[in-house]
Amino acid sequence: MKIICIGRNYSEHIRELNNTDPGEPVIFLKPDTAMVRNNEPVYLPSHSSDVHYEGELVFRVCRSGKHIEPEFALRYLDAVTVGVDLTARDVQERMKEKRLPWEIAKAFDQSAPVGVFLPLAEAGHPDSLDFSLSINGEIRQQGNTSQMIH
Repeated sequence: MKIICIGRNYSEHIRELNNTDPGEPVIFLKPDTAMVRNNEPVYLPSHSSDVHYEGELVFRVCRSGKHIEPEFALRYLDAVTVGVDLTARDVQERMKEKRLPWEIAKAFDQSAPVGVFLPLAEAGHPDSLDFSLSINGEIRQQGNTSQMIH
């Protein structure tokens, strides 16, 4: 299994990080060892002193395909959950400055905690799903899939 992530997918977050909209999806991968399920504990990496978190929606791809036309894309998804994308932001900045890949900042073990998958038929249409991230009952992030660029 692999986790395919789309970076720089929200205009507000692009502005927050002083980045530019690349005009096309920024794709990065997380390995199977990044996924954390069943509320297992998450251990932050020792190679960073500045780990950030972002709430994300995670869609499960249920079949293989290539060159899929947009109108058929939903046929390849069967479930959704919420997840957290952990980033060693200090490490990522160093890698970006050197124009090096930044997997060490995004793809470390336990960098992708996920919830329980819900069938799309129960969750609603992927074009308009609300999600949020709370820490100790305090909402830190709210969003809707309609805010996604890609």
